[in-house]
Formats: sequence, C-alpha cells, structure tokens
Amino acid sequence: MIGRIAGRIDYRAPDHVLIDVRGVGYLVYCSDRTLQALPGTGEHTALYTDLLVREDNLQLFGFTTLLEKEWHRLLMSIQGVGAKASLAILGALGPDGVGRAIALGDWNAVKAARGIGPKTAQRVVNELKDKAPQVMAMGAAPAPVKDSGEDVIEPMTPMPVAPAGSNAQAEALSALTNLGYAPGEAAGAVAQAAGETPDVSTPELIRLSLKLLAPKG
Repeated sequence: MIGRIAGRIDYRAPDHVLIDVRGVGYLVYCSDRTLQALPGTGEHTALYTDLLVREDNLQLFGFTTLLEKEWHRLLMSIQGVGAKASLAILGALGPDGVGRAIALGDWNAVKAARGIGPKTAQRVVNELKDKAPQVMAMGAAPAPVKDSGEDVIEPMTPMPVAPAGSNAQAEALSALTNLGYAPGEAAGAVAQAAGETPDVSTPELIRLSLKLLAPKG
C-alpha cells in the first residue's frame, strides 16, 4: 500500500496531478480543494495517498492531511459513494466541513457537492454520525508542500497531530463526553459552536457548546 508520495509535479489536470518520484511518474487524483492547495508545475510536494485496487485498474488518490484521507476512506464505505463522489464532497466542504455537516445532521450541505443526490447525502449523514466525533477529534498535520524529492514513503501507523484550529474542538469534545454527553450530541454542539465562532479558545468553545446543549425553555 502506498501511504505517502513525495516528488516534483510534472503536470496538472482538472482532477489529478502527475508527480515524478526519481524518474517514476505517479498519477494522483485529488479533490478540487486539494489541487488548489498544491504548488505549481515543476515544484515539489508531498501527499498522503490511498490506493484503490480494481480488477482492471489501479488509482491513486492524494490528500494534504491524514484527516482528509480518513474521511475519504469513510465516505467510500457508504453505498453509492465512489471515489469520484467522495472527492466531490471533500472538495465542496473540506474535511472539517464534512465532519461538521455529519455531526449536525446537515445532509443538505453534503447534497451541495457535485453529483450527490438527497438520498445519498442522507445516507452519508446517517451512517457516519456515530463515527464523526472520533474523526473530528483526530485532527491531522498537513503534508509538507515543499520536498526535496524523497522516495515514496509507506508509513506503518501514522499518528495524527491536531493543528491549532482542531485542538480546541478536540479538547472541547473530550470535555463534553467526560461530562456525560453522548459523543454524537457533543460533536454536534462543538461543530455548531466552532462554525459560529471560528478561532475560539477551548474554554470558550466548551462554554458555547454547553449553552447549545442546555435544555430549551
């Protein structure tokens, strides 16, 4: 399994890039959002990858973070969501947006992705809602966009590290579950509070989430 690839971008296409790794070209499919984040042709980059094996075809998909890769794998587990649909969802919402939409049960946000119908969007939300808290708390460090041209790397078991923006959400989620709130309920409140107040501190995010969880009336 090819877990990570690093090399020079030889050319870019609407849905993929060709990355030269010491003379071997790897064609890597990416979401629109990931493609926009990559450097230009001739520059070095690194991507986490997932290899899709079919009887008549091998396709490599690339991601800037382990979080994006994990969502891709989960989305692909849903009936009716293939690689193209998964990349469309990630391209439209980004990994954080996917987690927020699923935690909040917002299937309309998922439906906004190109080629995703309402039934598929609802299936995504319903089947992944229990897995969203764990993935949201996972976070991920971005793959370096500049690289000296090292070989393809296959990490054994990468340990994700949450970026600054994800730390508050992960800590708030942990605090709420420790207080006895159900993981799905806690994740929904944290996602909503973080969406309404970006870059908020952990204590404030916990306070806002608790306010959302408080009984109404």
